[in-house]
Amino acid sequence: MATCPCGSTAPYDECCGPLLAGEKNAATAEALMRSRYTAYTRKAIAYLLSTNHPAKKDTYDPESMRKWAEEANWDGLEIIATDEGGQADDTGQVEFIARYTENGNRHEHHEIGNFKRQDGKWYYCDGTTPGPATFVRKEPKIGRNAPCPCQSGKKYKKCCGR
Repeated sequence: MATCPCGSTAPYDECCGPLLAGEKNAATAEALMRSRYTAYTRKAIAYLLSTNHPAKKDTYDPESMRKWAEEANWDGLEIIATDEGGQADDTGQVEFIARYTENGNRHEHHEIGNFKRQDGKWYYCDGTTPGPATFVRKEPKIGRNAPCPCQSGKKYKKCCGR
């Protein structure tokens, strides 16, 4: 039995397979995200469309979804973080990176997906691209005219700051 493309260690038939076949619904927002990635690998566009939130259905182009699914070689899914989206929640966010190769070039689709549960079923609403991480300096910045931290007795700009 092959493992599921979603990155879990479970077999496809026990993981995303029953979701794509319509035999059961995703229990969490993360499970829906994983199944949607698997749907792209299996080119299951009907599943992707059925898991888009009903209020957002008009914003998706099935043909562009199909084209992307067919032209990409799907290399893996990494779940970065989840916020809510559990079995007791009605909303959730899943940050993920979907890796794929297209026209010989490797790509990463990094997104924070927003999910909503309606009538007991999870739906994908939309997503945003996360901004760059804020750099936080751990030590104070050394000024150009400050003494060099290597204790040479020279100014930083004349020693290690070159």
